Amino acid sequence: MLSDALKDEIQGAYRAFLTSKGLRARLGQRLMIAHIARVLGGIKRNQDHQRSGGDHLCVVEAGTGTGKTLAYALAAIPIARECDKTLVIATATVALQEQILQRDLPDILRHSGLSFSLSLSKGRRRYLCLSKLDQMLSGAETQTMPLYPDEYSNHPDAIALDLYARFADQLARGNWDGDRDNWDSVLPDNQWQPVTTDHAQCSGRRCSHVKQCSFFKARESMAQADVVVANHDLVLADLALGGGAILPAPEDAIYIFDEAHHLPDKVINHFSANFRLGASERWLEQAERSVGAIIALPGLQSSLRGQFESLLNLLIAARKGLEPLRPLLMEWLAEGSERQGQRQFRFEDGRVPEELASHARGLRGAFADLVQHSEKLLDTLQDGLDKGTLEQRRDELEQWLADVAAMRFRCQGMLGLWQSYGGDTSNEKPPLARWLAQVDSGMGITDMELHSSPILAAKTLQNTLWSRCYGAVLTSATLTALGSFKRFSMRAGLYEDASFEIVPSPFAHAEAGEIYVPAMDCDAGDPEAHTRALIEMLPKIIDADAGSLVLFASKRQLNAVLEAVPADFRALVLAQGELPKQDILRRHRERLDGDKGSVIFGLASFAEGVDLPGKYCSHVLIAKIPFAVPEDPVEEALAEWITHNKGNPFMEITVPDAAVRLIQASGRLLRSESDRGRISILDRRIVTRQYGRKMLASMPPYQQIIE
Repeated sequence: MLSDALKDEIQGAYRAFLTSKGLRARLGQRLMIAHIARVLGGIKRNQDHQRSGGDHLCVVEAGTGTGKTLAYALAAIPIARECDKTLVIATATVALQEQILQRDLPDILRHSGLSFSLSLSKGRRRYLCLSKLDQMLSGAETQTMPLYPDEYSNHPDAIALDLYARFADQLARGNWDGDRDNWDSVLPDNQWQPVTTDHAQCSGRRCSHVKQCSFFKARESMAQADVVVANHDLVLADLALGGGAILPAPEDAIYIFDEAHHLPDKVINHFSANFRLGASERWLEQAERSVGAIIALPGLQSSLRGQFESLLNLLIAARKGLEPLRPLLMEWLAEGSERQGQRQFRFEDGRVPEELASHARGLRGAFADLVQHSEKLLDTLQDGLDKGTLEQRRDELEQWLADVAAMRFRCQGMLGLWQSYGGDTSNEKPPLARWLAQVDSGMGITDMELHSSPILAAKTLQNTLWSRCYGAVLTSATLTALGSFKRFSMRAGLYEDASFEIVPSPFAHAEAGEIYVPAMDCDAGDPEAHTRALIEMLPKIIDADAGSLVLFASKRQLNAVLEAVPADFRALVLAQGELPKQDILRRHRERLDGDKGSVIFGLASFAEGVDLPGKYCSHVLIAKIPFAVPEDPVEEALAEWITHNKGNPFMEITVPDAAVRLIQASGRLLRSESDRGRISILDRRIVTRQYGRKMLASMPPYQQIIE
């Protein structure tokens, strides 16, 4: 149970913050603080401060304006410190991460009376690698094996060399910490990538530059922090490495997942596997050349030469094992269909045909041998660095260690794909989605790519995170669908004893706005008739002197309406695709600041994360119920599995997903308690279909005007 001392500390911090800032308490915020504190404070633990039972997952839906960051920080920081755990706050977007780190948490630190240390966690690729910088500036000829064939060349031009010299100078002067984001100008990828690294290529504590390493300095600082701000991707990358590799171990952490509705999809993307045939063949050839160059070195120790020769033979065998795949994959691809601008063939129920499965089993063996041998070679190189058992120069050993580690990482990825395609796929519950796609490799070169992906994040999250972490809070403005947490709980694999709460929004929706469903002579399911209706209707119902946002479900319809509206109305429109998103938002605000009207035509990316308060958006128009286009192989496989289990994928997936997107879109209207406006839904299915009426009932409690 939550102790009286912790209760008093949390309540006192809240009162102090409100008093210092001159703010009023918000009901939803108070309820959120109490709910999180009750769940986290009630976690059962043993004498070693480890969790000894369940009831450790807390899910809170809190609308815009609740003040979620203040609520979860005030509740969780004292409890994490009491339990000797690190609080890891993870967001889905960089914008929110920066807001929490640079504004929200420093504000809480100043005004709440709480004392805590704070750190930002980033991956290695955000930091300079001193070993690579040294190689670039010295002009050393290195036999590197990049992870991918299109990685940047090891031969920098004069402009890059000048930049690298400035890197070294600013580091030496103490004016820069090696963090890409703290350099005084934007660094192009082609100049940054050659002097950074990732976990696969980093030699870690064995690197001769480790004491000055920017990444390890940042990591040491993070290890001492009470609160670590990260993002969903970094948390998942850490879990993929076993947990505790980048962030604190899950057992020693309490996680806050803000924007938690993104988490299941991010898990699916992160734990999927793919294999691009042509690119992999080219990479293997490049790896063979790199290993061959090492073998040819006259001063190479004989025992090492033997291990590198074995590695070369395994690389050649793996590449030759790929050769029979091309005609086989081309046959299946010819039977596929055009989806999302590329030709695809999905394997029904995730089952791999025996002919392909047989090849996959052979390749599984080949790449398993490569991984196993590279691990033995890594042990030899590591012993050479640690114990002096090899007579090679230290810089050579460090370079080869990084190269072989990078190769092992790439081969492990390939092995994962072949394990998926070569295993028994008949009893998977749920099955993995597996498909083949034709992809553009750039410069007019096409390639073929095999994919394997979970269709639900549930098992992955249960196995890697929920079963291990001390506690977790998941929060967002949109976690329920049709008034229930069932959809989110299924996708995220939440346990039955998880605690769910919806806290009230501070907005007086009924007074602040209305939902308007105009009379229309067409059904939105008829795209041509519906587009004609929009062309006629939009200039009539949009105030030419105000700020409006029109959200379309498809680019085709957006462009068709844009081309056909009258010229005077067209002059008001800033359309997605014509300008970058940030330029559209900037110009829109400038027009309204100049007392002119402005209309944004946008797609799904404008329906979430866009902040246009007050006059900048007083009218949100939703052209269609935002049903997902049924072309994604993962969603198709999920629908197929639900159908086989006598479910209804339309009602169990499509409708709830659309309901969430509808609420996210409507959330663009009220961004503060003083905002006022209208939401127009230009799709009569919202009132003529039973599912539409359920969606409408789950919307925030605006006044409703239905013609």
